[in-house]
Amino acid sequence: MTALSIKNLSKSFDGVDVIKNVAFDLPKGKMLAILGPSGCGKTTLLRSIAGFEIPHSGAIKIGDQEVFNERRHLAAEKRRIGYVPQEGALFPHLTVAQNVAFGLPRNSRRNERVLEMLALVGMQGFEKRMPHELSGGQQQRVALARALAPDPALLLLDEPFSALDTGLRAKLREDIKYALEKSNATSIMVTHDQEEAFSMADIIGVMRDGDLIQIAEPNDIYTNPKDLNVATFVGDAILVDGHAENGYVDCPLGRLSHQQKSVEDARVTVMIRPEQLTIEEGRTATVLKTTYFGHDSLIDMTIGEQNDMCSVSIRVLGKPNVQKGDEVGLRVNGDVVIYEQQNSH
Repeated sequence: MTALSIKNLSKSFDGVDVIKNVAFDLPKGKMLAILGPSGCGKTTLLRSIAGFEIPHSGAIKIGDQEVFNERRHLAAEKRRIGYVPQEGALFPHLTVAQNVAFGLPRNSRRNERVLEMLALVGMQGFEKRMPHELSGGQQQRVALARALAPDPALLLLDEPFSALDTGLRAKLREDIKYALEKSNATSIMVTHDQEEAFSMADIIGVMRDGDLIQIAEPNDIYTNPKDLNVATFVGDAILVDGHAENGYVDCPLGRLSHQQKSVEDARVTVMIRPEQLTIEEGRTATVLKTTYFGHDSLIDMTIGEQNDMCSVSIRVLGKPNVQKGDEVGLRVNGDVVIYEQQNSH
């Protein structure tokens, strides 16, 4: 069942297109992460879904209800949406319990629902605390409990971890993912943090300059990015020149297999993820330097002859058993991804 359907949504400010013909469907119970750099339009998209911004064209349907089209704009408070802003934005004069109860009808189940939500986000026992007595992470948990309490059709999270310390983020991400799965919530989170998107979302949409460039499961985004910009944005990438022919690509790292059957007899850029490279029998590379990080190491090396030389970096677990000046074999495992160069032939 589709929880949210967006059709050709566009919005501009002062003549500048901020979102351009964005379209996607989000299944019920799934989390979508809209991933992109600052200024790409992701927060405007979120605010348009919430009803805080009015798009110029397109349509938004939440469940069976059309909340926006060219003749209709349903007010934000009527959309059954939960919204968690960047810094929680709790009411400072209300206790934790009163904050969570804020959007709930006054009935016999109200207190029970508040306690249920606080337990879900790991904040039981904090009912009587005031927001200023809580840490940043605790405030975000309460904000999530408040947003989930009315059982919204859709939950929107706007960079919910950006104000928190790195160490705190990882734990809170796990807990929030658990809470959303347990409550079977359908949610959209906007973030510029790739790790956040990959560790939490069922589906990732990559935005750039107002366009939704690619929307797919995290593994597809990582292993088969739509273009070079997406490839380098969602992880470390080794890029080398090559020539595609007969289902293979020839490049300084050897003759490699790829999946893009449509690209033949063309100059291409080859994209390889660092974890695809291993030191074993293969093309000879010269070690330039090693950097040890404890859990893993980065080995920088060059490969190829003078006129066709390129630099590559690979990650290995623990301390490397090679050093500067060593000559090693380098092997590429699995298919590589290729992108046709505009000036091919």
